[in-house]
Amino acid sequence: MSDRTGQHDSAAIGRLRLVIARLHRQMVQSLGEQDLTPAQLSALARIEQYGPIRPGELAALEGVAAPSMIRTLTPLTRAGLIGKEPDRQDGRSFFIRATAAGHERLATIRRERSALLAQRLDHLTPEQRDLLYAAIPVLELLVDEGGGPGAPAGDARLSPGAIPRG
Repeated sequence: MSDRTGQHDSAAIGRLRLVIARLHRQMVQSLGEQDLTPAQLSALARIEQYGPIRPGELAALEGVAAPSMIRTLTPLTRAGLIGKEPDRQDGRSFFIRATAAGHERLATIRRERSALLAQRLDHLTPEQRDLLYAAIPVLELLVDEGGGPGAPAGDARLSPGAIPRG
């Protein structure tokens, strides 16, 4: 909570941070054995959202250096979750895209995480669910603030209306 001067309730901020972290951890753990790191899963989701995309552009969106992104992409390529296609305008460059297996892996993860959330929502009253649903646009603003790490300023793909699936 904050007053009109921008002063925030540190206890409320701490509770919000903690509940977001715990819910995220529970969703990740609900998947059981997961062979993708958080960085790989994030990269795969961005590739699905924006692809085909150059590795350097993906690195910028993810807020990491190009060599780090290549280390993240290598296991995804080996697992058949992403593929490369040549850049017809620049023979030295290539694009990456999600394969059918990559799309299916993301769909499975989204289904499992959505099922967990649906189970949790079943324990809430209709009024509590309505309050939570009403907070979604505000939470999206927190995520979209500045387009995220490494996002180009004014990137229309990262506008509040362009929320990634899942």
